[in-house]
Amino acid sequence: MPAHNTEHSTPAPSTEKSWWVYMVRAANGHVYTGISTDPQRRLVQHQRGKGARFFNRSPAIALVWQARCVDHSDALRQERAIKALAKVTKERLISQFNAELSTSASGCAAPDAGAKLEPL
Repeated sequence: MPAHNTEHSTPAPSTEKSWWVYMVRAANGHVYTGISTDPQRRLVQHQRGKGARFFNRSPAIALVWQARCVDHSDALRQERAIKALAKVTKERLISQFNAELSTSASGCAAPDAGAKLEPL
């Protein structure tokens, strides 16, 4: 799976839509992977019961990982690749993402801290 630009803030509106692949944690601990042009908006939709039937059994709790993709096709490819990963590998991606968030929030991040995920 190629490295993508992981972003830690809400996507800024622009004339061209950015596509994102994202993971949302459900209350039962399971992780849902999807694509969207606005992961934060999509999380709210999942929390309101709109969209994925995945959340019918256990509600969406938090957006735990996201990465900007080149375009819609790239987002679909990345979604498929992530869904094929073992749970432990997905959890490692989430942990790396959260570590980068913590580092950048403290102001100690290197300039390219969020540019790439380490290979697994």
